Amino acid sequence: MGHLCISQSNIHFKWSKSIEPVVTVKSGTELEFDLRDGFNNLITPDTKPEQLPNLPFSQADPAFGPVAVEDAQPGDVLRVDILGLTPASYGWTAVFPGFGLLSDEFPGPHLKIWDLSTISEGYVEFKKGVRVPTQPFLGVMGLAPAQQGELSVIPPYDWGGNIDCKHVTAGSSLFLPIQTSGALFSCGDGHAAQGDGEVCGTAIETPMRARLRLTVEKNKPWVKSPHYLTAAEATTRAGSGRGQEYASVGIDTDLLEATRKSLRGTIDWLAGERGLTREEAYMLCSVVADLKTVEAVDMPHFAVACAVPLNIFVDSNHGT
Repeated sequence: MGHLCISQSNIHFKWSKSIEPVVTVKSGTELEFDLRDGFNNLITPDTKPEQLPNLPFSQADPAFGPVAVEDAQPGDVLRVDILGLTPASYGWTAVFPGFGLLSDEFPGPHLKIWDLSTISEGYVEFKKGVRVPTQPFLGVMGLAPAQQGELSVIPPYDWGGNIDCKHVTAGSSLFLPIQTSGALFSCGDGHAAQGDGEVCGTAIETPMRARLRLTVEKNKPWVKSPHYLTAAEATTRAGSGRGQEYASVGIDTDLLEATRKSLRGTIDWLAGERGLTREEAYMLCSVVADLKTVEAVDMPHFAVACAVPLNIFVDSNHGT
């Protein structure tokens, strides 16, 4: 028996409870979503870096749907089980002018096109001697808001949206607090891999085929924002399956500046110790590095680590 399919034509660029649902389904229904990437497939293997500044940001982070679920009411929870995720044969990572954690230091534009043909083996090659583990997930999964009007698809909200949580992979479940009748679920923004923080502004962006199950759950008042449960065999939990890591710790009275300092330190290490250009290091951090707030209570300073797993380096000619 085939699953209901939400096609690429069922696209929207705002969150709104006024958008008519593509379909209304029973709780527990499985659906397939045919998803364009996080820039509406405007970036392809033939795109050149110099074309990036001319791309319309109005096409960023499209969502596909919405799907209404019977018996979904405000105060309930929508459980989204991620049953399967299939990326396209290519992906991309970009540095857009004016976008990213170090946009003042990396004006761009820069673009890397990824060959995802080795994704079945659990990795893709960043460059010779550097393999990035692949952990496909959807950056955008969200519901319609309670208020009237339209909201941007760019930021995350309490009810989901562009949460960019790399831990919600196949076999995981996401729990979203329902804001309006029917829930009105949409998703998009497929990623083949990403580090926590997505520091240069993009992950390995790719079109994606997703198989999801939508279930209404009652009496879970503690779910007031996105919650998630990782797969039993998950290797994406913080520190799990990543092996030995190298991290730079940034310390500052301002949390954002501490984060920027940690990223700069890791970029400097990748350039000085691993022989990457600073642009390569910035993009590599965006797809493998984890930002971790390791100290947030000893005022007036914050401490933030930017960690890279050493197991991505498969060329033994480089030092630790």
